[in-house]
Amino acid sequence: MTRLPQGRTSRLTRPSFAVAAAIAVTAGVVAAAPDAKTAEPTPKLSLIAASTSVTLDSWTEDPGVYLDLGTYLTSENGAFELKVTRKSYKDPVVAQQVLRNGKKTRTKALPAGLVNDFAGLPDFTRITLTDAAGSTVLERTETFCPNNASGRIRPDAPANSKYPESCPTNPFTLGSVWGVENGWASNTYSAYYTAPVQLKPGTYTAEINVTEKYRDLFGIADEPQTVKVVVRERSWEESASSASGGSAKTTASGHGAHAQHGAHAGHSTHAGHGAGADTPAPGAATSGAGPSYNAGHGPYPSAPPALPWALKRKSLGKQAVAAAETGDGSGQTDGSRQAPGARPAAERPAGKASVPDVPKPDLRSLPAFGITVSDGYEEVPGKDYLAFSANVWNAGPAKLVVDGFRSPGKEVMDAYQYFYDADGKQVGYTPTGGMEWDPRPGHEHWHFLDFASYRLLTADRKETVRSGKEAFCLANTDAVDYTVKNADWHPGNTDLSTACGYENSISVREVLDVGSGDTYTQDLPGQSFDITDLPNGTYYIQVLANPENRLKETDHSNNSALREVVLGGEKGARTVTVPPHHLVDAN
Repeated sequence: MTRLPQGRTSRLTRPSFAVAAAIAVTAGVVAAAPDAKTAEPTPKLSLIAASTSVTLDSWTEDPGVYLDLGTYLTSENGAFELKVTRKSYKDPVVAQQVLRNGKKTRTKALPAGLVNDFAGLPDFTRITLTDAAGSTVLERTETFCPNNASGRIRPDAPANSKYPESCPTNPFTLGSVWGVENGWASNTYSAYYTAPVQLKPGTYTAEINVTEKYRDLFGIADEPQTVKVVVRERSWEESASSASGGSAKTTASGHGAHAQHGAHAGHSTHAGHGAGADTPAPGAATSGAGPSYNAGHGPYPSAPPALPWALKRKSLGKQAVAAAETGDGSGQTDGSRQAPGARPAAERPAGKASVPDVPKPDLRSLPAFGITVSDGYEEVPGKDYLAFSANVWNAGPAKLVVDGFRSPGKEVMDAYQYFYDADGKQVGYTPTGGMEWDPRPGHEHWHFLDFASYRLLTADRKETVRSGKEAFCLANTDAVDYTVKNADWHPGNTDLSTACGYENSISVREVLDVGSGDTYTQDLPGQSFDITDLPNGTYYIQVLANPENRLKETDHSNNSALREVVLGGEKGARTVTVPPHHLVDAN
């Protein structure tokens, strides 16, 4: 799509001066009439178009265009904020508008049933596309995710948007916060994860407006935007011949500027880890900005099982072994990340418990999702595997911080959990297992051992199959509940490239922030469940966080989640039926 930066700036800033003037005039009137009662300030929302014309490319090798028409929802006179939650999976999703007036905050409930998931406001905008002859070629509504801070519309707006960068798509999300920062704009287009629209090359006219129910609900003016749309056909070969360096195919498949929009590119952060090679979870979109794991590398053997603790202790110093086995150890409090076992006990700082009385994380499991039967990437003849995605998240109120320390020449790092006081000062740590390097292409990072365990249980809840995946690189792939206390709306490590270290690393820090979870897909044999010889019937996929209870938490009673599945079919052609989990009907 062709952008006009100068025109965009002009179109986006001019309305703000009019709004500011209107506010000033209103303030003057109120001051002149002291007995008048002023209404509580509410955000003024407007639909604007950055340009009167856009150009969309349809590639011969990959036909279709993404209808990013350059329309934005702006918020003035305060931020537009929504809080979206559900009490449990037995309860419907509810949404509230949060209205702030200085230190005062009140909420306004949105109509019941308006929002049914956490992907955004459904049917928010209506797009009508007509061709040069005036015939309607497309009419549809689109969901709007406010969490894609596209830019400021005036120079005095806050420097950064405080709201998350995308709307969560995990079917078991529990809570989210959506918002358009005061003085900011969010792109109304959020369909990059859907199929492109098939349009012939030519010129079209698009009319875009907020649908009536949202105009009435939020006081948005009935002012449709009209944009000229030019669809041109191009080819990767043509683009490559005219480009000076770079890969035209990469640019084309990435849809150019499209991949970099706040919310749209942000979807990649929720893609999760692949079971064998950290590929995205089923249904998750990826961004051209991030690394591609396992693309074109082919199948690889399943991850090795976690090393028994008896073997891990060989890599520990004597003091660290003693601390691990007895619970002894006075944790360092000087902010250093030096391994405790690296110094004699007499030299360690005294007077501080290794597990201080400070807030700790609360690891919880989500029910399994993305459940399918496959023959695995290795395609073992006649074998059936139950593949699934699993997520363990942190309900807080403290983040999970695990550091790994490598003794020279050792292949397993010693892992320690760290603790912080209310001011963020490190006040202690405790041994918590180890980390191992996974050298396979697509992995090539450090895995923290024993973070979670996946088991297939029989109808009477007895274990029948266990996944071989028990080592993990922690990353904040999914926003599970950003309404919990101390939730971090902008977690730092959201993909493997920022979280898991390198082969020659001497120390690695892995973090699971409050409100976020880490999704792994279990696809490969050894990680998925081999169900070839299991009888048909009802089973449960168990996702178990912190299976050995080595990590210190606020609550260990909520670490397990079960998802019912019903196996059927015959050997070599097994089937799976996934009943709804209360109100969540997603396999």
